Amino acid sequence: MSDEMRKAVTGYMASHGGGDGLYATALPGFYLMRSSTLTMPKPAIYRPALCIIVDGAKQIMFGERLFTYQAMQALVISVEMPAFGQVIRASREQPMIALTLELDVTILREVLEEMESPPKPSGDDGPGVFVQNFGAELQDCVLRLMRMLDTPKSIPILRQAILREISFWLLSGENGSEVCKLALPGSRTRRVADAIHLLRDNFTAPVRVEQLAAAAKMSPSSFHQHFKMLTSMSPLQYQKQLRLLEARRLMVADGLNAANAAYRVGYESASQFSREYARMFGTPPKRDALEHRAQPQALTSEVA
Repeated sequence: MSDEMRKAVTGYMASHGGGDGLYATALPGFYLMRSSTLTMPKPAIYRPALCIIVDGAKQIMFGERLFTYQAMQALVISVEMPAFGQVIRASREQPMIALTLELDVTILREVLEEMESPPKPSGDDGPGVFVQNFGAELQDCVLRLMRMLDTPKSIPILRQAILREISFWLLSGENGSEVCKLALPGSRTRRVADAIHLLRDNFTAPVRVEQLAAAAKMSPSSFHQHFKMLTSMSPLQYQKQLRLLEARRLMVADGLNAANAAYRVGYESASQFSREYARMFGTPPKRDALEHRAQPQALTSEVA
């Protein structure tokens, strides 16, 4: 099966120009990526998704937690989070090849409600990310998604059925007790995810933990604890990464200078912005923006 997957993915890339880079597809939320070189950690926003390595290996740092996954393994992300991802195994002869399929919470919830023996959420509040083997059932589903790209007219009709299958195998698999937390409306994961959406939509405003806690239907102390367990960072750290990623996009894509970008994303002090930017990206904002303007790319999303 892995050989079929490799052939399908490399064939699609070859028919769409070939080479390294990010490949969007006609399937909403389905992306492919190829890299023939190792990369430095790259910051991006990672949405809830099933992320699969076909060849090579990657590492992703969510807050203080580091996850490594390699060929025929999948990384599952349950809540939207900023992170740093890098390719750690790739070469010109054997490039790193990855696929990402964004998860549909509505479909997950529908499948969960229809299961005869649905998984029960685990009692512990672990991180909203885990690595698992990319089993034969999931491989078969994703391979059929790849084949669907050859017949775009089939996508609106058949896509949802395959996404339901993928949801079933995730929910009934070895980590079903973690996946179901994303779909259950009253779970702590789902409630923290609701607060994350509020924070994301208002990241330029000062963080008010009480407001976020109210959105999650938790006390401020309980919310802060569960937020950090899930994302491995505090709400303030989460907001800071959102602000800096958006500032970088504004400087690279829209040509704003560092001071204007800083104020646009909510900073009141340009010097504080420059310090925190250099700490996150490893170089001052002006120099970083100049280096990346020559290589425009999506800065707020990534194939994990």
